[in-house]
Formats: sequence, structure tokens, C-alpha cells
Amino acid sequence: MSEVVVGVDPDTVTRWLGTLGIEYAGRLRFDRIGLGQSNLTYLVSDAAGRRWVLRRPPLGELLASAHDVVREARIIAALEHTEVPVPRIFGVLADPALVEAPLVLMEFVDGQVIDTMPIARSLTAQRRRAIAESLTATLARIHAVDPAAVGLADLASHKPYAPRQLKRWSGQWEHSKTRELPEIDELTRRLAAAVPEQHEVCLVHGDFHLRNIITSRDTGAVTAALDWELSTLGDPLADMGSMLAYWAEPGEVIGGDFPASALDGFPDRAEMSRMYLELTGRDPAALRYWHVLGLWKLAIIAEGVLRRAQDNPMNKAAAGTPTIERIDAVVRLACDVADDAGI
Repeated sequence: MSEVVVGVDPDTVTRWLGTLGIEYAGRLRFDRIGLGQSNLTYLVSDAAGRRWVLRRPPLGELLASAHDVVREARIIAALEHTEVPVPRIFGVLADPALVEAPLVLMEFVDGQVIDTMPIARSLTAQRRRAIAESLTATLARIHAVDPAAVGLADLASHKPYAPRQLKRWSGQWEHSKTRELPEIDELTRRLAAAVPEQHEVCLVHGDFHLRNIITSRDTGAVTAALDWELSTLGDPLADMGSMLAYWAEPGEVIGGDFPASALDGFPDRAEMSRMYLELTGRDPAALRYWHVLGLWKLAIIAEGVLRRAQDNPMNKAAAGTPTIERIDAVVRLACDVADDAGI
């Protein structure tokens, strides 16, 4: 009798591995891994101890263009021979006659994922510093990639990024909100009126933060950047702004149940910004704008997670679902940062 795995048919995946020419021993085991609230991720292992990672979209009805694992696989595969650390893509299965949702099989990258507070607290202050330095260096490497050289010039529009982000995420808010929140609407108006000039078009990760990387157990260096589903072409400072939006400092509630960056050893937001700007030579003036937009977007994403959990409780992860109180706190912080920045 076949093992029952929510979201995946083990028999279909087993046959698929055979068509990919991947050797395996015995019955494959499937274990849900990670704390992601969007695409579902599974550790696939065989009797010989070999491991792979399987990705699929979340359960339930999805917004158009959201959680596109096939597009995500294309981006990761394009970066395989660049200086950006990514797992190797082995295959994509998207035949609706075989699967109800697309599947992506990729390399298992061994290392440490800092996705819970106990793990973050177990690190020395020196290790936390090394991780932060590698985090900013990895982001700089992503932004140094020439999209045309890796076949991603057609990944997205080359038009100014901020108006595209405002249009997309305000639309997401309208489709996924669980209540009316005038502060979000006011932030949208303020951001639209203060868009900085864009000077370049780069590959943008779209969701780059501490939980979306794998680090070396020996050095703390980033060995893989994960979760590319929101990647696009646009202003590289948007990534830095989003990372700052996740980067809690002591005494803040921005980090929710994961204020890891407030621990001793992790630099504060000002130093994280300085490290990135020194590596890239980019203009620091626009960063405050992108920090506000990052917080605004974080609130909208969290609201979408809350909505999906309400629609289908099976999408709840072990760490729980964002609460309205936490989302409102992010919105308040975004308003405060916007006030300080004169936006």
C-alpha cells in the first residue's frame, strides 16, 4: 500500500525519478520540511540515504501568477554557473494528466537553515556576524548577474520597478485581504507619490532574508539562496529594502516569532546597509523608500498567508499563521519609517 503524503503522490514521483535517470534504492520517503507558508517543500530520501528536495505550489485555489514553481525552477537553473549559490535543478513535472500541480525536483544542499529562534540562539556572536556578512555579499552577487547573459532578459518587464510593485501588491491586497485597513491604502498612496528614479535593471530575488538561505556549518557562509518564486527584473535596492523590512532590532515586534537579527552579533540595519552599499557602490538615498515599500509588501504577504490559512487550514505551518495584531504592527512601523523619511 502506497504511503499517503499530503500534496504529493509518492508513486508518481517514484516513476518520475526513473524517467530522469536518477538512481534510488528502496521505497522513497517524503517529509515536509521548512516553515514556508507558500510553496510546499518536501525532503525526499531513499534507503541508501540519498536525498533530494521536491517543491510544489500550496494547496487550495491560488491567485493568478502566484507560487509558480516552474518559473522558479527556470531562474534557479539559469544561475547554476554563476557566483550565486543555488541548488541544481534535476527536473520539472507539469503534465496535468500526471499531477494536479507542478512539481520541481532539486538538489539537496546540506548545511544549516536558521529558521527558528533556538537555532539562532545556538550560534555564537561571531557566527552570526559571519552569516550577516555573507548574506549581504550574496545579495550583491545576485545583483551582479547580467540577466541577458544567463537567459533571463525576458523574465519580466524592464519598465520602472516601483510602479510595477505598487500595482502588483496593491492588487494582491485587494484579492487576499481579510478586512479593510485604511493605513495600507494610505501607504500605497504615499509610496506612489514618492517613487525614486531607477538607474538600472537587475535580477531581483524578491524575498531575500535569513530564513531563505542555507549556510555552511563550518563558516557561516551562504551555500544556497532559496525561494525564488518572487524573483523578477527591477531595482536591486528593492531587495535590500525588503531584507531590512525583515531585519528586526532589539525591542521591535517586526520579527514576529523570529526576531533573530536582534540577537548579539547580528549587525543593525544601518550596518547591513553600509556593508551592501560598500560592495555595490549604489545610492543610499533610495534605501529608505525601499525599506518602507518592503514593510508594506511584508504586511500584504502576511495577510495573504492569513487568508490562505483561513481558506484551507492545511496550509498552516508548524510555526503558526500571522495574526492580525502582528500584521498591524508591521503596518504601523512602515508608517513610522515613512514619516521619518519624509515619504
